[in-house]
Amino acid sequence: MLLGASALLLTIGMIMVLSASSVHAYSKYGDSYMVVKRQLMWVGIGLPLAFVAARMPQKVLRALTWPGLLVAMVLLALTQTPLGVSVNGNTNWLALGPIQIQPSEVAKLAVVLWAAHVFALKERRLNDWRELLVPVVPGILAVALLVVWQNDLGTALVMFAILLAMLWAVGVPLRIFAFAFTIVGVGLFYLAATNSERRERLFNFVDPFKEYHDAGWQPAHGLYALSSGGIFGQGIGASQQKWGTLPEAHTDFIFAVLGEELGLVGTLLVLALFLTIAYAAIRIATHTRDPFVRYASFGITVWLIGQMVINVGMVLAVLPVIGIPLPLVSYGGSALLPSLVALGILIGFARREPEAAKALAARRRGRSAGLSAHTSRRGS
Repeated sequence: MLLGASALLLTIGMIMVLSASSVHAYSKYGDSYMVVKRQLMWVGIGLPLAFVAARMPQKVLRALTWPGLLVAMVLLALTQTPLGVSVNGNTNWLALGPIQIQPSEVAKLAVVLWAAHVFALKERRLNDWRELLVPVVPGILAVALLVVWQNDLGTALVMFAILLAMLWAVGVPLRIFAFAFTIVGVGLFYLAATNSERRERLFNFVDPFKEYHDAGWQPAHGLYALSSGGIFGQGIGASQQKWGTLPEAHTDFIFAVLGEELGLVGTLLVLALFLTIAYAAIRIATHTRDPFVRYASFGITVWLIGQMVINVGMVLAVLPVIGIPLPLVSYGGSALLPSLVALGILIGFARREPEAAKALAARRRGRSAGLSAHTSRRGS
């Protein structure tokens, strides 16, 4: 399920990046295939990384969690130095030679694995609420504050969602969970309300046509794209909104182009594939006896599915536009690589699941027996 759903999403993503970016790429670079070529490069880097992650021993993976968190925090802090690059008002990009990376995407994976490792070490002491909160809550909040410092509220929202989900998974008492949820909610509302652009998006997203020529332009054209797609869509490459009227058509709003070209059937297929990944990951979390596998699987699920829900909600105008890409589908190497590595880790967990391990062993015995019989026949 993990391999099939991930491969299909990645394939659909490549097709949609090619279609949604062709006009933008031609107008900016003079080559309609420039953007999809870059995406292919990132896929070529990400697939081997996912392969390595799927076969990495758990001891090695857990040993990398603390260094990974520290590296992610350093990269986040470096965005506020001359190495930082501002895009659309957010200083959340880092220029490293000829490439630019978004450290907050790496931080999501680092936070999930680090929190899972810490909770697994404290498995027998999680009855004490203080052990539940320290050091995970201060650590994730520190990362989230570095993201807020970049003026990137959308990624900070994902970080807070990961924190609350991990606390829920380890069994934080309801009163503490409710208190944390309230604090996070108030903090996010304050950050949104104290910025004029965010305030417009927060109060106008329900009716984007009210501010059609201002804050509502992007969500309104996203709705135009979805509504014109119908049930079966206009056909791949036939989107009209990608011709300049829909901003970020190949990144944050690629789901709108997908709906216009593939229709309701295509959008439901993409949602079904994400739910398949979620089902497989939750199955791993509920069948394993290893606490690290359980917490990491749950954290990765909340991260990827949470981003999908936020992105689709933005396009459907049921959530404010906060700049969250659609995992595996939107253009961007900084988001694609951590997602592929996370899925590789999940596949590694699935391979070590008791039932899967027995099936693999049975297949290997069958191959060995078949090879022995074949050798005997040739010898005779």
